[in-house]
Amino acid sequence: MAHVPDRFKRPSFSKSIITIVGGYGSGKSEVAVNLAKHLVHSQPEPVALADLDIINPYFRSREAVKELTALGVTALVPQGEKFYAELPIIVPEIKTAIEKKEGKVILDVGGDDTGARVLSSLSDAFDPGGYELLLVLNASRPFTADVAGCRAMIDEIEAASRLKFTGIISNTHMMDDTSAELVLEGLSLARAVSQKTKLPVVFLSVTLDIIDKLNPRKINLPVLPLDRSLLKPWERRKKASGTE
Repeated sequence: MAHVPDRFKRPSFSKSIITIVGGYGSGKSEVAVNLAKHLVHSQPEPVALADLDIINPYFRSREAVKELTALGVTALVPQGEKFYAELPIIVPEIKTAIEKKEGKVILDVGGDDTGARVLSSLSDAFDPGGYELLLVLNASRPFTADVAGCRAMIDEIEAASRLKFTGIISNTHMMDDTSAELVLEGLSLARAVSQKTKLPVVFLSVTLDIIDKLNPRKINLPVLPLDRSLLKPWERRKKASGTE
């Protein structure tokens, strides 16, 4: 598991169900995978990750199943040929896991309100007040580049999912062009959205190459390090061939 410098706190949760949602391109699946890797190492409870992303066939958390399983994370994903399906497939184990609330269950949900509709069929399994619904906010994406856009997305996802948000994850990036300054600008927007919505900024997620460039006094939040697990098909081929 990636190391977080001691000067930063680490994310922790008292609730069992942690639902990760966000706009297309927000990086929410990468956040979900890295959060699962963090939790399985940092606390004694079992950890499961459910892939409910039906929007993006390239960056779904199910692509990291082998890595997660090797670490001890239970992957709740379709099996066999259905593993690659782009249609909404909800394996029965997901609803059971939500209802039982044993250990930590992370739900990786597809982009914006379209992807969040998959939650509406499971909403009766959620214990009111017993779950986290977290918006992954990437200020570099057009629909979450300002407070108005973020508030609109929050309203749309809540209506589609029939669930209420409990917090915000600041995850501003531009892939390889991300800088510490960009990360801090995104955090500033997340805090502005927090002030307007009364939703707390739960943690900041950032790649390993940026963490050491951040001043803890400007963060004052738990930090989740991102060690990329989800790669585009051509990136996977490049990595497998050892040419990167």
